[in-house]
Amino acid sequence: MTFARCFGVRRLVGAIGCAFLALAGAAGQAAEQPTNVASRDGQHDFDFNIGQWKTHIRRILDPLSGSANAIELSGTVTVRKVWDGKAELEEIEADGPKGHWEALALFLYNPQAHQWGQWFVNSKSGVLTSPLIGAFKDGRGELFAQDTFDGRSILVRGVWADVTPDSHHYEESYSDDGGKTWAPAFIANLTRLRQ
Repeated sequence: MTFARCFGVRRLVGAIGCAFLALAGAAGQAAEQPTNVASRDGQHDFDFNIGQWKTHIRRILDPLSGSANAIELSGTVTVRKVWDGKAELEEIEADGPKGHWEALALFLYNPQAHQWGQWFVNSKSGVLTSPLIGAFKDGRGELFAQDTFDGRSILVRGVWADVTPDSHHYEESYSDDGGKTWAPAFIANLTRLRQ
């Protein structure tokens, strides 16, 4: 995404998000220039995610309102390695008060930028989202994107934390103030299923 493409966004948050994306793009281009500093290879950062998981999901219905009104779902997540670990395909199936829910997430590693991208699609919409982009540091993964929620431009942050061989926590949060504050929107706790 270029800054020019984002320029039409009316809200200040959108402008801040676009500036962030433009700087990230410039940083990516700068990373292609030869440097003496070795970047950390994060290709195996999502290896913990490979396998089958039991998941419990809490989805906050209107996260930016401050309301705690949420729905809860339980199900399974199956993740398989693609391209010898340079990509992963995640399949989610869960049941909740509105019935059965299915989704896919595609994780791709960019070896030049040393970053991961996560694309998501819900089976009901069939529309692939813009990716969250980021990396792991000290065992915590943080990926970011600009999106809209109820017609408002927002920032989205996905965080993988508390990673152990048999469990991890994922939380997606929204910000409508340029990242000063974050409101949880989707919380998942995963426990490995043993075969």
